[in-house]
Amino acid sequence: MSVDSRETEPLLSGQSGPEIDEEGTGKNEVEIKPSWAERLQESKILLKYTAPVYTTHLLEHLILIATMVSIGHLSLEALAASALGGMMASLTGWSIAHGFASALDSLLPQAWTSEHQYHVGLWTQRMIVLMGLVNIPILCIWHNAESVLLVFHQEPEIARLAAIYLKWLSIGLPAYCFNIVIRRYFQAQGIIHVSSQIIAIIAPVNALLNWLLVWGPQPIRLGFIGGPIATAISFNLISIYFVIYGIWYAPRSAWHPISSRSFHSLGSLLKLGLAGVGQVASSWWSWTFVGFMASQFGPVALATHIVLLSSASTSYQGPYSLSVATPIRIGNLLGAGQGRKARITAEVSLCLSLLYALCVGLVFFIFRKQWGYMFNSDEVMVRLVSDIMPLVAVFQIADGMSVVSGGALRARGRNSLGALISITGFYVIGIPLGVYLAFSWNMGLFGLWIGLASALWYSAAASTYVILRTDWVKEGLRVCDRLEKGDESPQEIVQA
Repeated sequence: MSVDSRETEPLLSGQSGPEIDEEGTGKNEVEIKPSWAERLQESKILLKYTAPVYTTHLLEHLILIATMVSIGHLSLEALAASALGGMMASLTGWSIAHGFASALDSLLPQAWTSEHQYHVGLWTQRMIVLMGLVNIPILCIWHNAESVLLVFHQEPEIARLAAIYLKWLSIGLPAYCFNIVIRRYFQAQGIIHVSSQIIAIIAPVNALLNWLLVWGPQPIRLGFIGGPIATAISFNLISIYFVIYGIWYAPRSAWHPISSRSFHSLGSLLKLGLAGVGQVASSWWSWTFVGFMASQFGPVALATHIVLLSSASTSYQGPYSLSVATPIRIGNLLGAGQGRKARITAEVSLCLSLLYALCVGLVFFIFRKQWGYMFNSDEVMVRLVSDIMPLVAVFQIADGMSVVSGGALRARGRNSLGALISITGFYVIGIPLGVYLAFSWNMGLFGLWIGLASALWYSAAASTYVILRTDWVKEGLRVCDRLEKGDESPQEIVQA
């Protein structure tokens, strides 16, 4: 295994406290206007740690895509079943796991730069315990998927195959949940590259397993079930590599011996995790719901929606990776009492997301008339993609700023506020508006995407406003005060 065991530098260049005035308010620190050199330094730090995170998420995404591609060549029914199974896995499994794991963005980075670094390991253990409990209802749903899918009027044969897909994929669910938790454990310590290095090893192994188990020689060829089995094996291999790295290579300063304390404060952690689900998973669910609505307008509209969604999802990986690095950096700074630098980081992250969105949006707009041909040659679909692509290009700004500011909110422990903004944006504004425009004004798919764009602009505006209005020096002092007391309760971290 090629991993750098010396990579232990946190996202923090120093741990000196803030400059506090005689009243202890830290106002002198705020009055110093950030220089361009400071902004440039923060940009370099964020980009340095965003790159491996982006690689990790992209390769992990390719592991899931590889299964669909290998199965898709068996038959049209197999492709539909794997797509349906993958969608259900995302809705009821992956999104839930990512939502709960996002709670650690509020806990681990602050703990790492405190005097109680072992809290990083302690909170990681507690989240692993909580994930184990969360896995139980998810596994129950996956193992009864056929009856669930039939309730939603899916074709019986497709539902049966999708249920088989999920049963075999469930072998990898605990490992998947463990991986996204332990990844945050290492990231909080500044050990960023280990995740991308491990997945870079497993990704080609996964491709080979898919070929062997789906299309390989007769003794080991399994056909349809070979795809999810290959994915499950890959997730478990990643877990094994993480454990090996943690035991023999990683520093022990953040680890806490396994004890009964690993089972404490699970109720409070559950509340924080549910808020993370509300913030992270609610947007995942909304896009899938719009997909169901798009299917009402026929196969061309549905195919167009898939093209647009695939394009937007791919571009989303950039700001999403930045949103993972941002709370780590901000949390480290707050834990060290450097509120002023935390403010600079928050502002720089928003600027980087804006710059990225402008570049991607420009590409989408320039090539809008040719974009659809990458997926299909149907002229009607290509024309519809061309008509809606300018809207997708414009809301890249909102999409990026929304997810990055959401990461900054998690760094402050404002998970509940982030969830409220996300749920309000999609389910109170975006989806109702999109459905109304699509069906009442006969705007079809274009109306649905106007609704999604409205939700993203609302979420971006609301969360960015909160971030820019935050007194980061006060936040740093609050965190330092809590950490000096050795308080490990989530209730002291999370604000109403």
